[in-house]
Amino acid sequence: MSTGTTIETAALPDAAIPELVIISGMSGAGRSTAAKCLEDLGWFVVDNLPPALIPTMVELGARSQGNVARIAVVVDVRGRRFFDNLRESLADLEARHVTRRIVFLESSDDALVRRFESVRRPHPLQGDGRIVDGIAAERELLRELRGDADLVIDTSSLNVHELRAKMDARFAGEEEPELRATVMSFGFKYGLPVDADLVVDMRFLPNPHWVPELRPFTGLNEEVSSYVLNQPGAKEFLDRYAELLQLVAAGYRREGKRYVTIAVGCTGGKHRSVAMSEKLAARLAAEGVETVVVHRDMGRE
Repeated sequence: MSTGTTIETAALPDAAIPELVIISGMSGAGRSTAAKCLEDLGWFVVDNLPPALIPTMVELGARSQGNVARIAVVVDVRGRRFFDNLRESLADLEARHVTRRIVFLESSDDALVRRFESVRRPHPLQGDGRIVDGIAAERELLRELRGDADLVIDTSSLNVHELRAKMDARFAGEEEPELRATVMSFGFKYGLPVDADLVVDMRFLPNPHWVPELRPFTGLNEEVSSYVLNQPGAKEFLDRYAELLQLVAAGYRREGKRYVTIAVGCTGGKHRSVAMSEKLAARLAAEGVETVVVHRDMGRE
């Protein structure tokens, strides 16, 4: 199939060019649920569109006289013979100044295996091998696209309703903020969050776990928070890292990246990471960044 399709946007007013979201990610990670959510929000959704046809779809939307203002396209490995064309199509859209975002659905190998086994279906890339072979092949195929994604959602521990809530939070509003941040505390002993853009380590601070009167509480407790923030280097870290995030946020805005996940870790995700996440989120909010705080592992011990 030819990949020479272009969008003649020069003859169209900018207001006529539809907003574009490309949904991709691992098979079994929830692409269909994400697409259905956007459809319910009024987006025009096309499932499994060959990447070479994305520019044509945008052109048709631009010529719809405003009837198709927002388009979501699901791209996955079922169309793998066309997948190599995606990069060319994305470059074409960028050259034509078409606003586009990539949403990537991620999940752990264990979660994906369980989902495929529960529906008794093979992975589309496993061939004569095992499900895990198909998952590994797909991860390699999608590695570069994941790196280019504007929003990565890890669905390993999410149910359908929780995934829909995350999509609603990103796309339901009438006006998109310049930048949205998720500050996520976590415990290193439970593994790194796979959807983190930035990771910081609070294990350089003394652990309140070893203070008997603080051990039962979390970083949301004022005494625990004060203990953490009053340790040598804690406030200096908070000040300097908040300044660094100002530079990062400015760069993300210039590059059109609307979402960032900042993972703040300690050993168990209960004390230090929770306290620092709360303070860091407050700094970001004060700078005009719409911020959500998630404590992934608090209460897990």
